[in-house]
Amino acid sequence: MKKLVFALLFVFAGLGVYAQDSDLAQAETEATEVAAEVQDDFTEIAVDELPAAVQEAVSTNYPSATISKAFVNESEQYKLEVALEDGTTGTLYADAEGNWIDM
Repeated sequence: MKKLVFALLFVFAGLGVYAQDSDLAQAETEATEVAAEVQDDFTEIAVDELPAAVQEAVSTNYPSATISKAFVNESEQYKLEVALEDGTTGTLYADAEGNWIDM
């Protein structure tokens, strides 16, 4: 009985391999690269222009982080590009009072 099960298993596996459409397997696709400028309405500011509350929030919550770039929008929300000591980078968002924002 085991031999019959193994024989059927090989038959169905073989059918699955040969059932592929060869035209689809050989089809070539062209990748088109599209560059789009992200418009998030933030303008870059100097890091020392950040409110003290925002700078304090970063140093309290991320003591090993260094702010590399800072941006602000019309609603006084701040976008911060930070780098950690281990080399990882990230983006944080905060309001003028130093509260973190999920964006």
